[in-house]
Amino acid sequence: MPKLTKRVVDALKPEASEVVHWDSALSGFGVRVWPTGRKSYIVKCRCRGRQIKMTIGTHGPMTVEQARTKARGIIAEAKAGQDPSAEHSQMRKSPTMKDLGQRFLDEYVPTHCRPTTEREYRRSVELFINPEIGTRKVIDIERTDIAKLHHGLREKPYQANRTLGVLSKMFNLAEIWDLRSDGSNPCRHVKKYKEEKRERFLSDEEYKRLGEALRKAEAEKTETQSAINAIWLLMLTGCRLNEIMTLKWAFVDLEAKELRLPDSKTGAKTVHLGTAAIDRLKAITKLEGNDFVITGKKPGGRLTDLQHPWRRIRKTAGLNDVRLHDLRHSFASRGLIVGEGLPMIGKLLGHSQIQTTARYAHLANDPIKSAADRIADGISMSAAAS
Repeated sequence: MPKLTKRVVDALKPEASEVVHWDSALSGFGVRVWPTGRKSYIVKCRCRGRQIKMTIGTHGPMTVEQARTKARGIIAEAKAGQDPSAEHSQMRKSPTMKDLGQRFLDEYVPTHCRPTTEREYRRSVELFINPEIGTRKVIDIERTDIAKLHHGLREKPYQANRTLGVLSKMFNLAEIWDLRSDGSNPCRHVKKYKEEKRERFLSDEEYKRLGEALRKAEAEKTETQSAINAIWLLMLTGCRLNEIMTLKWAFVDLEAKELRLPDSKTGAKTVHLGTAAIDRLKAITKLEGNDFVITGKKPGGRLTDLQHPWRRIRKTAGLNDVRLHDLRHSFASRGLIVGEGLPMIGKLLGHSQIQTTARYAHLANDPIKSAADRIADGISMSAAAS
């Protein structure tokens, strides 16, 4: 048999039974041709007195030269007394990234993560990780693979960074579960993208338009009362979306003017309510057999989709760039404008760290700037009069 080349291997015809054609240039390297026409590269050598025969790869996805290079390495390992079949067996038994992702979602996430985090992790695994590297072996993933996946999401820096974080957690667990060697996390040193924090605050005029749009939707019944109630409560409390959407009457104390939430992003917390929020809660009809404040169409259930009603209402108000979460930012900004300090705003919003509230620090200067404007205007008018 001549030296195996692409032309030679392509020309090999299948026979009634499998046939191995050995390479003349490298002893022990060959190609097996199956009756179906499939061709796979193999290597045969001896290690510690035992003969080893291994399949290297399939012709087509793997070139002849790639297979020869791999065969040469296997033969060298065997001569040095290292059993190449053991590593090969480990590779074959290694789970795929899809398997690791499923185990991560089944065993780790339900125990250690909140429902909202669980949904975010599942989204990253199913929409961004599995389609790119789901079929690859866990043991075979390298930093270049992670960097490529991260780079592919560069147009969405937030999603790219969240997906990188999920992958890092998965590979840490892979080490704990003995699926990869310690310290081999391929996410290390992959630099996250810079995320621009989006800050959008409603002005007095915008609040007026939003209020008019909500009253119009309520009068014309173009949206459900539950959706309207939810948006009002988000505006008047500064709560996170999930805190209002999952709010139960058992958590509401109208006498104390408080919402006592047993669980939130930062754990259990108390939300202090203003009179307008109290009035809105009092106006909501409690449904028999339903524990939720923001009820859904199904008996005993809650409203699960506020995004679609919100998009229609904000369009009516001419606020197409405003997200539901911006209502929380606006609540904080209004507090600073009326003179409340950052510690107080942090308590109202339920921030566990002052650094989180510090993003609003620049707004605390607005009343000072207004005072400076009034003083300067007065001086200017006096000077002009003289």
